[in-house]
Amino acid sequence: CFLTMKETDREAVATAVQRVAGMLQRPDQLDKVEQYRRREARKKASVEARLKAAIQSQLDGVRTGLSQLHNALNDVKDIQQSLADVSKDWRQSINTIESLKDVKDAVVQHSQLAAAVENLKNIFSVPEIVRETQDLIEQGALLQAHRKLMDLECSRDGLMYEQYRMDSGNTRDMTLIHGYFGSTQGLSDELAKQLWMVLQRSLVTVRRDPTLLVSVVRIIEREEKIDRRILDRKKQTGFVPPGRPKNWKEKMFTILERTVTTRIEGTQADTRESDKMWLVRHLEIIRKYVLDDLIVAKNLMVQCFPPHYEIFKNLLNMYHQALSTRMQELASEDLEANEIVSLLTWVLNTYTSTEMMRNTELAPEVDVGTLEPLLSAHVVSELLDTYMSTLTSNIIAWLRKALETDKKDWVKETEPEADQDGYYQTTLPAIVFQMFEQNLQVAAQISEDLKTKVLVLCLQQMNSFLSRYKDEAQLYKEEHLRNRQHPHCYVQYMIAIINNCQTFKESIVSLKRKYLKNEVEEGVSLSQPSMDGILDAIAKEGCSGLLEEVFLDLEQHLNELMTKKWLLGSNAVDIICVTVEDYFNDFAKIKKPYKKRMTAEAHRRVVVEYLRAVMQKRISFRSPEERKEGAEKMVREAEQLRFLFRKLASGFGEDVDGYCDTIVAVAEVIKLTDPSLLYLEVSTLVSKYPDIRDDHIGALLAVRGDASRDMKQTIMETLEQGPAQASPSYVPLFKDIVVPSLNVAKLLK
Repeated sequence: CFLTMKETDREAVATAVQRVAGMLQRPDQLDKVEQYRRREARKKASVEARLKAAIQSQLDGVRTGLSQLHNALNDVKDIQQSLADVSKDWRQSINTIESLKDVKDAVVQHSQLAAAVENLKNIFSVPEIVRETQDLIEQGALLQAHRKLMDLECSRDGLMYEQYRMDSGNTRDMTLIHGYFGSTQGLSDELAKQLWMVLQRSLVTVRRDPTLLVSVVRIIEREEKIDRRILDRKKQTGFVPPGRPKNWKEKMFTILERTVTTRIEGTQADTRESDKMWLVRHLEIIRKYVLDDLIVAKNLMVQCFPPHYEIFKNLLNMYHQALSTRMQELASEDLEANEIVSLLTWVLNTYTSTEMMRNTELAPEVDVGTLEPLLSAHVVSELLDTYMSTLTSNIIAWLRKALETDKKDWVKETEPEADQDGYYQTTLPAIVFQMFEQNLQVAAQISEDLKTKVLVLCLQQMNSFLSRYKDEAQLYKEEHLRNRQHPHCYVQYMIAIINNCQTFKESIVSLKRKYLKNEVEEGVSLSQPSMDGILDAIAKEGCSGLLEEVFLDLEQHLNELMTKKWLLGSNAVDIICVTVEDYFNDFAKIKKPYKKRMTAEAHRRVVVEYLRAVMQKRISFRSPEERKEGAEKMVREAEQLRFLFRKLASGFGEDVDGYCDTIVAVAEVIKLTDPSLLYLEVSTLVSKYPDIRDDHIGALLAVRGDASRDMKQTIMETLEQGPAQASPSYVPLFKDIVVPSLNVAKLLK
């Protein structure tokens, strides 16, 4: 301690020296030394005064504490003495307490007797109260009946509690009390039945007599309070009156839940046997009932229940659960395709729409986003799989039936109907695409994904259907060719079949545009076999069949061409033109894309048949005059055909004159008067028509009838050197013409 003080003194001196050094740094500051001394002296005096005051305060506190400790010690001694006196008195009074045991027993007995006397009036009036309570229940005065029931139960429970407290093992007296109040439990059950009946009709009662529902809720609340009080007492005494706890609030919600379930299940008024629309009707009744019930619950029932009951929330959950159970039951039945659609549409769309749970009258209490799905994703998936499987079978059957119905029309004695533009058609495309439309509209009500799947299915089945359509059209044509008199309107119905192909094309494009989203269109298109090719093939076969019909009628007249009869003035070409024009008056009812191709094909085929007549070597001109006359007739007939097909092709915007030019070119070879120029003329012909073969040239020279052996040999050898190259736009005419067997050697002879 001494060393510490010395160190403190040294530190103080060092600090003082430092402070003085800081104040006396310049010579002129020495004049203020006395002033500095007085200021430091004042500071020192102030510090010493504060220090003395602090020490004095500490001393006063210590003095006060010592005084209080002294007083406390005296108090402890006094208490110790008092406890000793109490202990002495207690030991002396033990014997006295034991002698008062009889008095104690008498006091307990007196207390029990006093309670019995006090309850005698109630005990004796129990039968009367029971009758009154029964009458009140029958009259529907539920609150008054419950008040009397509470009095009876209170008297019973009080007596049983006193007996339990006095002698809990005395079951005989307990049974006696319980038996005397035996009617009480029956009254409680009877009252409960009345409460449950009111709750079962609560949605009706709340509109007609809300006070009755309020009375029921008040009774349940009273019973809940009594249950809580008895359970609290049980923790202290272990005593529980018979029939407690009643748990009427819990039973109330059970009754409401059972009522909701019955309400949902009871809406099915029909079966499939009695009404094909049974499910639609059933679901619509459910929708109406549930919406009406929830609106009543929200607007009226909430006012009849305490807030902590959360009655609307509980009822909403009950209805949702009951609906989910009912939908599961319906989904497990053997539903038809249209019934599956009705169920899924209702579950996935109607339930959460403004027609039901999203109705403005239920907002904001009902949040659709928090509702669990009525059907699990697995069940929905199974239903969709079943629907797609059933729909596939149905579409196949529908398409087959539609085609069979259309085939029956093909043999009718009356012409097919025409559309607004005058084109023949049958009802087949309309029937098929109306069916597709109906199924796609139905699928769209369920989900976009199902709509796409149904569209893919329709396109797949359409592809298979068109193959069958093609086969049936081919059979139709073949049967007609076996007996051209039957059917009577073959041409008109074949035109309708051809036009149907164009309608199918347009309908497929329209269907995709309407029901396919842009982002998936490409994928679906790639996954579908192209139907355009099949439709074009059907139309091409149909057009070919019609042209076959034309050329069967032209066969006799075509056989007259390039014969002696023809040279002498046959009017075969006139008849050919009239016949073709007559047929094409009917063909005018073929839609433009196919009519255009058909006209071009008819033009080409007529020219080919004309050239075939030349190559058949039916005539051999014997003189220049005959050659000139024949060639000029060919030119005139070529112009006649040109005029006809220009007329038929008007409106198509295509130049089809090239076919008739071929007849003119062949006529020029025949007409040539100077045989020495024949090689040049034939070479020109071959260069223009590179598909001409040597047998064609041989036949042409044979018809001309004046080519020398050397000339024939030269021409043949030159042609064998290699065919000329055809232009890309050239349509071959000679390749389809077969020349009768006549080899070059015979020609040379």
